[in-house]
Amino acid sequence: MIKLENATLKRSLGLWAIVGLGLGYMTPTIVFDTFGIVSKETNGVVPLAYITALIVMLFTAISYGKMVKVFPNAGSAYTYTRETMNPHLGFLVGWAALLDYLLLPMVNALIIRIYMVSVFPNVPAWIWVVAYVAGVTGINVWSMGKTSNMNTILVAFELVLIAAFLVLAIVQFSHGMGKGTVITFDPLYHSGVRLSAVLTGATVVCFSFIGFDAVTMYAEEAKDPKIMPKAIMLTVFIGGAVFFIASYFAQALFPDVSHFKNTDDTLPQIGLYVGGTLFKLLFISGAFAATVASGLASHASVSRLLYVMGRNGVLPKRWFGYVHPKFRTPLGM
Repeated sequence: MIKLENATLKRSLGLWAIVGLGLGYMTPTIVFDTFGIVSKETNGVVPLAYITALIVMLFTAISYGKMVKVFPNAGSAYTYTRETMNPHLGFLVGWAALLDYLLLPMVNALIIRIYMVSVFPNVPAWIWVVAYVAGVTGINVWSMGKTSNMNTILVAFELVLIAAFLVLAIVQFSHGMGKGTVITFDPLYHSGVRLSAVLTGATVVCFSFIGFDAVTMYAEEAKDPKIMPKAIMLTVFIGGAVFFIASYFAQALFPDVSHFKNTDDTLPQIGLYVGGTLFKLLFISGAFAATVASGLASHASVSRLLYVMGRNGVLPKRWFGYVHPKFRTPLGM
């Protein structure tokens, strides 16, 4: 029997596995869900809002990259504040971070429930929540490698569907839809665009970038801790590129929100207008996959934050500071 203090997290994650977890957390298809809201807010320059948000996030990513080089431990902002400023401030930052890290897994569970109830209305809704939480928890406990592998498959599926959207969008441009051309400056700037509106839209799409900071939670599971700064920057750049390109094509296809009956969630409508009913169903399945991937990554991240806080005695060590001796993953006793 391995003693509690001798069990450590397993270094099993390579560069692209960590980047994949970050992208899974970020949920690439979210760009289509929030498109209507941001397009209405910015007067039709969603890509410009994403560029603005990306610039801001790059400064934050550089800071995280510097900190993870000095402190290659799990815990992210909690660890950095604790080590550089004060354990008490670290305590406050840790609890504030928990509000974020705990919220997303719960939101994902509720979204999965909505999807499943719409398909199986006669099945009690709570069953889907329990099944989803049990499945995600089981995979995370079993192996971080298995979590990463499943996340990679789901993220790849999302990216394939986004690529399919781009191809279909080009076909629709040739038929005169939207601006009628791939090359147009209107999605980036046109008359009536106000800086204040763009900044407001940027604050909304900043939510899309949540996840690159969670990458630092895997610092103790990276095969080589030196890859962490690169993993952070790649996550931000790749995520930002996906958001920008997808939003550019969507904005060129739909210069305003008049096409949408519901601007709060435009993904199904975009899929329908661009590729018909079949593609709409595939697009929704991509959103479902994105939610599961985000659930896997966010669940893994929050468990590592709880583990580090337990290891430091901020939370009860017996319950939160324990690493399973066989699976080498955080597991409360």
